[in-house]
Amino acid sequence: MSDVSKHKLTQQVIDRTLKAPIEETRELLQRDGELKPGLGKISSVVALSLGFLSLLGVLAFHFPEYLTTPDLRHKYSVDTLRQLLLVALLVAGGMSLANIILGRMRRLSMVAFALVIVATVLGGSRVPVGDFPDHTPYIGLDWFILDLLGSTLVFVVIEKLFPLYKGQSLFRKEWQTDLKHFAVNHFIVGLALLVVNFLLHHLFGWLVRSDFQQFVQHIRFVPQLLLCVLVADLAQYWAHRAYHEVPFLWRFHAVHHSVKTMDWLAGSRQHMFELIATRVCVLAPLYILGFSEAVMNAYIIVVGFQAVFNHANVHLRWGPLKYVIVTPNFHHWHHASDDEAIDRNYAAHYAFLDYLFGTAVKSPKKFPERYGVVGDYMPDGFVRQQLFPFRGSTKPRDPEA
Repeated sequence: MSDVSKHKLTQQVIDRTLKAPIEETRELLQRDGELKPGLGKISSVVALSLGFLSLLGVLAFHFPEYLTTPDLRHKYSVDTLRQLLLVALLVAGGMSLANIILGRMRRLSMVAFALVIVATVLGGSRVPVGDFPDHTPYIGLDWFILDLLGSTLVFVVIEKLFPLYKGQSLFRKEWQTDLKHFAVNHFIVGLALLVVNFLLHHLFGWLVRSDFQQFVQHIRFVPQLLLCVLVADLAQYWAHRAYHEVPFLWRFHAVHHSVKTMDWLAGSRQHMFELIATRVCVLAPLYILGFSEAVMNAYIIVVGFQAVFNHANVHLRWGPLKYVIVTPNFHHWHHASDDEAIDRNYAAHYAFLDYLFGTAVKSPKKFPERYGVVGDYMPDGFVRQQLFPFRGSTKPRDPEA
């Protein structure tokens, strides 16, 4: 065999062993629709996801000062995280190896198994963590991993138990775009908090009165939390309403409204400008009033849960509570493109605010017929949606284009 033939043969082997699995993985990540059981796709996707997140977790152990969130790293147990990482590696490795042996989704499983091997070689769950500086720039990789795992485990189960649309697939159309929004929003949390903190102190610091803050902090926990949520929601309501009624601001908010399928991931679609601006508007009054740290921590949990839950593919009977708190039924109407839903249901926590200000949806229908922006003019793709407010057109999309 000539040297040229040997080179071609070697290249073919490399293509089959390396390029083919990567191409298959890339192709799978570009698909949407239901995963049918019994073909190895579900276990392969689980193995691939856990393998990838495990590798990210190992990197976070190696570089905690740059990849972990300061507020979180002081609260969680490193030993517990090591155990979770070990379990994830074992599950991902076991699933991918079993599929390789059984010949099910072998190429995809090879990629998942390779991720497990790389994570293990880099130290796995035994990476030592020494002393490190606490005031370095960071991208919140740990928050991304924990939130993605937690949200997937909790909200996917809730959606399957109490679905509004029973035939809706977990991997619905444009899920890839919203996952990118989810990731970027978490990775820039450090930058966002830095900007928000700077703006709050420089724009609103002069309004702070320590005696009044002491009065607020001495209110009992539950009424103080309810007051905190009310203050935040009043700020959220008027900021949200401005996004709808001011054309320039709508171009940013239209990104969030462009999602056409509601589920737990849909709320992640958001322009970075809106992400930061809304946090300033909402946190400024909370900062001025000086709510206690315990109440603020509780509020963060409340807003984090409702932000995901109210976009979820969930239907429950709420009774009279539907007039008091914002539920998925209430917020789905806000995302609808039905005529009676346009510029309605602005509240994020307390539904009675919309009834008080006359912006609650009034419709004989139980559920919306369609979602998204009227005219469906928003392009798909994270980068194009971030650029849309500056150069995109709000003219209705040509269905034949």
